[in-house]
Amino acid sequence: MSATKKCKHCKTEIDKKAKVCPHCLRKQGGVLKFIIIAFVFIGVIGALASREDEPKLVSNTNNSGEQSTTDTDNSTTDKSTTDTETKEEEKTTFNLGETAQLKDFLVTFNGVTITEGGDFNKPSEGNVYALCEFTIENNSDSDIVVSSMISFEAYVDDFSISQSISGLLDKGDKNQLDGSVAAGKKMNGVIAYEVPKDWKELEISYTPDFWGKEITFIATNN
Repeated sequence: MSATKKCKHCKTEIDKKAKVCPHCLRKQGGVLKFIIIAFVFIGVIGALASREDEPKLVSNTNNSGEQSTTDTDNSTTDKSTTDTETKEEEKTTFNLGETAQLKDFLVTFNGVTITEGGDFNKPSEGNVYALCEFTIENNSDSDIVVSSMISFEAYVDDFSISQSISGLLDKGDKNQLDGSVAAGKKMNGVIAYEVPKDWKELEISYTPDFWGKEITFIATNN
């Protein structure tokens, strides 16, 4: 005799393997599917609850509706500091009396001496000689060569001017700014230019081989 079971609905004895009661014609579902449904439901509820607990990205906004700029301000300050340091490192224009320094080399524009020449070396009418004195210090381990004709270029009030050989005759006991500077030594000398008596600004650009970039010195005639 085959095993039987009671119908879940009408309680009539029916075959244990029957999925439909032959009396009430209703399906004989077990509790397993209800258990599975219950677990799925609990899992969904748990997932929703965990999402609510996740950290959220919140914009830091004040009462006026303006977003906080604390981090931005700090970033701006750091960038400003960096820009300032970079500008100091890249400075290429110097005034009279200032020293330009790059690694082991120093160049100083010491001064400008104005002279009207001597009996045999007069400048053109309305002009004077400007004797520009420089000091170059070589603290490196190698000798360097300085050429006033090749490495120096000058402008007076934005007009290009050439060196004056006649003006050098009035340099007195000072040396001409040309020659070799040994390692650990200095050179002091002058370059002569012929300029108008009423000149306002003298700009001298120097592009030495050991420097790798142009540096400019400015002198004004107040």
